[in-house]
This record gives sequence, C-alpha cells and structure tokens, in this order.
Amino acid sequence: MNIKVGDPAPPVAVEAYVRGEADPVSMKIGRPGGPWTVLFFYTRDFTLVSPTELRAFAGLEADFALEGAAVVAATTDSWHVHRAWLETSPGLTDIHYPVIADPTQVLTRLYGVLTSEDGSALRGTFIIDPKGIVRYASVTDATIGRNPEETLRILQALRTGKLCPVSWQPGEPTLPVAA
Repeated sequence: MNIKVGDPAPPVAVEAYVRGEADPVSMKIGRPGGPWTVLFFYTRDFTLVSPTELRAFAGLEADFALEGAAVVAATTDSWHVHRAWLETSPGLTDIHYPVIADPTQVLTRLYGVLTSEDGSALRGTFIIDPKGIVRYASVTDATIGRNPEETLRILQALRTGKLCPVSWQPGEPTLPVAA
C-alpha cells in the first residue's frame, strides 16, 4: 500500500527510541487529534547519509515545534540498534525527537517506502495534519539526502491554508482564491 496526499494516515501503534528513556516509548502515528507530524524515514542506522539528515532535522526541531509540529524519524532497525547508534555516536547527541523502530516493517510497508533489496527504507517524508490526513509526501532514492529546511517551508505553507506560489516564504503574500 502506498500512502497518497489526501489519504488518511493509517493509525499505527509503534515503539520508538527517545533519548533519556530506558525503555521503548509507545506512540501512535497518524491518529486524528494529534499535532502536525513530520514523519521521515531514513535507510538504516550506522550509515553515512542518514546522520546528516538526523542532525539537520534536530537543528530545526524548535522551528518545527513553533509551527505546532512534532518531528518523528523511522527506519526498519530495532530499538536496540537505535539505542546503540544514537548513544554512541558523538554527532548524534542532539537527537531528542522519537526514532521509530520498525523491524517488522509494518509502518514502512504502509507508507510504501520499503526497499525490496535489503528491507531498509527509502528516504520518505510525510506531513500529517492534526486531522490525520497526509498533506505532503515525498520519496527519494536512498543515496540522496533531503532538505529539512524545505520540509519546514512546506509545513509553513500548508499551515496557512491558502494558495502559496512557487518558492513562497513565510511573511510573503499568498494568492487570492478566484471567485
């Protein structure tokens, strides 16, 4: 199943690594009534491109929070692998958002980002609104890192509820709706 923009996000109970917690943290992804959610999938722990993305999202986590959005990462690695990587890699000490462990690949399959080659995830980014509707979806090859600043800009544009022209930035005018 592939999630499309406009689809309800499937409500899935997951477990996540959260820094400072001794055990996995249970959470639900895609439930109506939650905050805006930026869910991004990355390939695997202990890889080369993924930590650059994790750090970049962490650097903007406060900006996402100001927009009323929670940042959540996910991959098919287990909670134990997440813990080992995130607690031993000096460059990843600022990761405080949840990192979902999806070793059964349920979430990864639902969002259509599971690779057939090795069971890892493609780099998928999904923005889910408070009603539980997927409002943005992007999937790229595992070799290409994404731009979290662009994800933030898209979230800000979605939150206006208006028509936003190309390269729109917060504070710029939106487009009028034709009568």
